[in-house]
Amino acid sequence: MSGEPNFLDVKIMGREYRVACTPEERDALLSAVDLVDNKMRDIAQRTKNTIAERVAVMAALNIAHEHLSGDAGAAQKEFSEAVDTSETKRRIGDMGARLDAVLAPQQQLDL
Repeated sequence: MSGEPNFLDVKIMGREYRVACTPEERDALLSAVDLVDNKMRDIAQRTKNTIAERVAVMAALNIAHEHLSGDAGAAQKEFSEAVDTSETKRRIGDMGARLDAVLAPQQQLDL
């Protein structure tokens, strides 16, 4: 039946995930996986950080920021204009600092 969920095995940063996905959504999901994988690899390389959870959060924040800063349509533009991007960037920086503080003990254990 069309529209029933199937499962697709995908790989992001070398880890496999099984995701529910209808056949109609397969191509879009694979594009999303490619975007997330590339963003996570880029962040991991730039920050020299290998903790997947931290890299995933930073990738999600970057993708969300890019999405909110983009001009994907009138409603998107109106919402983006209502957001103080300097405040958003400051908050993202604060979140990164808090993640660093929380994950620092685990990073020392990994050494």
